[in-house]
Amino acid sequence: MHQGSISIWFFIGVSLLVNGLLIFAAGIWDVTHPSAHPVVLGHLHAAIWWGGMLAALGAFYVAKFLPKRNGRLSA
Repeated sequence: MHQGSISIWFFIGVSLLVNGLLIFAAGIWDVTHPSAHPVVLGHLHAAIWWGGMLAALGAFYVAKFLPKRNGRLSA
């Protein structure tokens, strides 16, 4: 990579992290405020599982490709 550039994987990680947190929060909201007409297999809480997995993957990418503060950027 060129010096001064940021890896695209950092931005993908940020996107996965933000979307995962939003989906996870929606899943928590659904558990605490159940709908009058629940969806089929809603008891599996897919939003919580997928949101958590996306957030974990996003956090991994952000940590791995985080630009360093000393002027140099990580691979």
